[in-house]
Amino acid sequence: MKKNISTFNELLSTCGQQNKRTYELFQEKEAFLLDIEIEKVRSKVKKSLDAMKEAIHIGLSSNEKSISKQCGDDCEKLQKRYKANEPLFGKLFKKITAYALATIEENLRMGKIVACPTAGSCAIVPSVLVAISEELNISEDEQINALITAGAIGSIVQNKVALAGAIAGCQAECGVAAAMSAGALVQILGGSEKQMVHAVALALKNILGLTCDPVAGLVEIPCVKRNVFLAIHSVTAAELALADIESKIPTDEVVDALCQTGQLMSPMLKESSQAGLAKTKTALKIEQRVLNNI
Repeated sequence: MKKNISTFNELLSTCGQQNKRTYELFQEKEAFLLDIEIEKVRSKVKKSLDAMKEAIHIGLSSNEKSISKQCGDDCEKLQKRYKANEPLFGKLFKKITAYALATIEENLRMGKIVACPTAGSCAIVPSVLVAISEELNISEDEQINALITAGAIGSIVQNKVALAGAIAGCQAECGVAAAMSAGALVQILGGSEKQMVHAVALALKNILGLTCDPVAGLVEIPCVKRNVFLAIHSVTAAELALADIESKIPTDEVVDALCQTGQLMSPMLKESSQAGLAKTKTALKIEQRVLNNI
């Protein structure tokens, strides 16, 4: 694929014309741009997949706090609960939520993670992709296909809006990560390209306006728990899309709305920690404790 695909409408059209899946188009594009074989592209993606699994493995067995001492042991707490009580939504829910906490806590410990699409939203795609692949015995090749699909979704959205909380709020980080995860899950479960694109729209439009207001300017509060919530959010979007429930607003228009919402959002709510949760009474006390410990 030499032609750049900049919209989801173009993606569906090209997939239909060439009778190819999203991952096939984008691995061909990457191979062309880097002047390498497709297998080398897939090998690079496998390294990211392996790094995701490693972050989960390490995170599950660690309760080391972050430098600020505010976060780092939530995954351990959740696992203790699951040992004592079966989760209400079953084994897969247990894995996704625990894997999400394990990954994002590895990020705040400065461990190795895969920015997907950003460090602050790094747990959403891996937790869903790895947990479901384990439970459904999904092959490594299929997992790589799904991760390429996730990357393609992020790439298309990025054509219109920078994937950064400082530009468009957390809707452009955790929100887009949820869309990437939803699309990847549709890919894994054998859904169509049309269903995948609708999953993206459903995930995005139901998170529009999500602010970026980190306490003390750190990617910890509310970022850690937000990754867990939006991992489950992405599964909901995929399930709806796989049932042929469609977004009444086309996906490209949802992305336009995300971009406009980001432009209209106050700079005080875009990673500056000048408003929202970051300036609550308790947040200010936390900020002062963090500053005193530096």
